[in-house]
Amino acid sequence: KTDSLDALGNTTAAMGKGFAVGSAVLTALSLLAAFKHEATKEKVLHFEIWDPILLAGTLLGAMLPFFFAALTMMSVGKAAAEMIDEVRRQFREIKNEKGITLLQAIQKVTATGSIADEDDVEPDSDRCVQISTRSSVKEMIAPGVYAVFTPMITGFMVGPRMLMGLLAGCIGSAAMMAIMMGNAGGAWDNSKKLCEKLKIKKTDQGKACVVGDTVGDPFKDTSGPSLDILLKLMAMVSLLIAPLVDGQDDWETWYFGLIVLVICIIATLVLMQKNILTWQDPLGAASIGGGDASEAPAGAPTVVKAWSDGPREAGASID
Repeated sequence: KTDSLDALGNTTAAMGKGFAVGSAVLTALSLLAAFKHEATKEKVLHFEIWDPILLAGTLLGAMLPFFFAALTMMSVGKAAAEMIDEVRRQFREIKNEKGITLLQAIQKVTATGSIADEDDVEPDSDRCVQISTRSSVKEMIAPGVYAVFTPMITGFMVGPRMLMGLLAGCIGSAAMMAIMMGNAGGAWDNSKKLCEKLKIKKTDQGKACVVGDTVGDPFKDTSGPSLDILLKLMAMVSLLIAPLVDGQDDWETWYFGLIVLVICIIATLVLMQKNILTWQDPLGAASIGGGDASEAPAGAPTVVKAWSDGPREAGASID
C-alpha cells in the first residue's frame, strides 16, 4: 500500500516539477531582458540569430545543461559509493560486548525474525549522515564554479552578443531537459514498483527496472531540479556583469576573459587534484558478484555476499 502512495507521489511530484521549471524559465527570461537593456545603454547592439557569434553562444549554452547534469549525476554516484563503503566497513568492524558483528546480527534477524537485546548491535548512523552532508556541499563546488565562470568568460572574452546567445541556448535546452528528467525519473521509479507488485523483480525485466530506478532517482531528485538553479544563476551573473560589457564590440576586452578562463582552468586542476572532479567509477575497484574479498586489490571495498544473499532468500526486498 505504501508503494502505491509512493508511486502517486512520484507522479504528482513530476507534475509539480514542471511548474517549477516554468517558473525558472520565466525568471531567466526576465533577467535576460534586463541584461539586454543594461548591455545596450551606451551603444545599440543587434542580436540576430543568423549572427555566427550569437549562434556560437546559443550552441554553447545548449550544451551546458548536459554538462551540468552529468556533473550532478556523478556527484550522486560518488556520494552513494562512499556511503556503501562505510556501510560495508560497519558490517565488518562494529561489534557489541559479546563480539558479535553487525553483519552477524543482521543475518540472525533475517533467519529468525528477532534478536535479543544483548545480541543486538547498534550501527553508527551519525557517520553516514556526516558523509551525506559533507558530500552535498563538496560535490556542488564544481557545478557552481562552471555555472558562475562560464557567463563571465563568454561576456568578457567575446562580448554581450555571445553571452545573449549563451543564455538563450541554456534556457531552451535546460527547460526541456529538466522536464524530461522529472518525468523519466518518476516513470523509472514507478516501473520498479510495478515489477515488485507483479512479483517479477528477480527476472531480467525486474533487474532492468532496478537499473532504471538507479538512474531515475538522481534524474528526478538531483539533476532535473538543479537545472532550474542553473538557469537563474547564470542569468543573474550575466546581469551583474552587464554594466562591465555595456556596448562592447566582439573581442574588445578578450584579455579580461582570458584572465577569468585561466582562473577557471586552475580551479578545475585543483578540483581534479582533490578528487572532487573525477570521471573514475566510484566502485570500479570493488569485486562484483560476491567474490572473495582477499582477491580484491589493497584498499578496495569489500562486497558482503552474505548480506546480499540473506534477505533475498528470506523473500525480503532491498532498495
